[in-house]
Amino acid sequence: MSSILLRVPPLGEAHDRRLLEDASSYVYRQTPQGEVLAHLFWPRQTASVPRPAVVFFHGGLWDAPMPTQFVPHCLHFASRGAVAVAVETRILSKHGTGPMEAIEDAREAIRWLRQYAATFNLDPARVTIGGAAGGAFLALLTAMPKPKQLPPIDGIDCRPQALLLFSSIVNTTPKGQGAERFPNAKTATSCSPTSLVRMKLPPMLLFHGKSDRIAPFAEVKRFHSRLRWWRNVCELLEYERADHSFFNFNVSHVNFEMTVAAADGFLVKHGLLDPEPAHHAAAVPEA
Repeated sequence: MSSILLRVPPLGEAHDRRLLEDASSYVYRQTPQGEVLAHLFWPRQTASVPRPAVVFFHGGLWDAPMPTQFVPHCLHFASRGAVAVAVETRILSKHGTGPMEAIEDAREAIRWLRQYAATFNLDPARVTIGGAAGGAFLALLTAMPKPKQLPPIDGIDCRPQALLLFSSIVNTTPKGQGAERFPNAKTATSCSPTSLVRMKLPPMLLFHGKSDRIAPFAEVKRFHSRLRWWRNVCELLEYERADHSFFNFNVSHVNFEMTVAAADGFLVKHGLLDPEPAHHAAAVPEA
């Protein structure tokens, strides 16, 4: 390979940088494997009161780098007056790490946002966390463990006020998905959202395709039913003939618009996003 080619970044990296041009990128954590970043998208209009925050963890099963997956969602929620955040975590292909390190990073990212809430003019009591697949798993692991298992650190909690979950990985037991990436089967089972269902969890909205072959719909359906049995607020939106990636902007504009509109309405209903003053279209980047 020539020295010229060595200086040319892969197309994917160049594309990611272009999509993140409108974001302010911060190192939220220094780890033994390197820095991890959070990309913040700001509302254009000024505000005299702290804004809500909507935070997203990308999919990829804690392996593939997908930092821009939720940029279209971030642009929408920033246009709606929220501080929107696309969070990176450590991943196998880049850092040689697994889901346990990603869980640590996800929790630390939320604590970091709350620690600097005044700097970012965000409301620490109005934090929504979203994610896709393994990122949805990370979102769940910021919320589901009991308080004694996940206490605040230095008085700062990582628990959200609501969850938006796309094509979620909810079963990491040996009978589910991704168990082989955990240190052992016992850890995979103890971290599985299916093992953590209890009362008094934050409101959740799940989006899932009924043809998902990576995260089977039947598992999510059972998970939703158990959450409801424990008297949690949990809604499941089912999509016929939709696969694992159905909600992504670059896969289906129609499904993207439908799911974003539903997420928007869900947050408004729960007081985590201001009502829309007029007809509004989601702002999205060029493909």
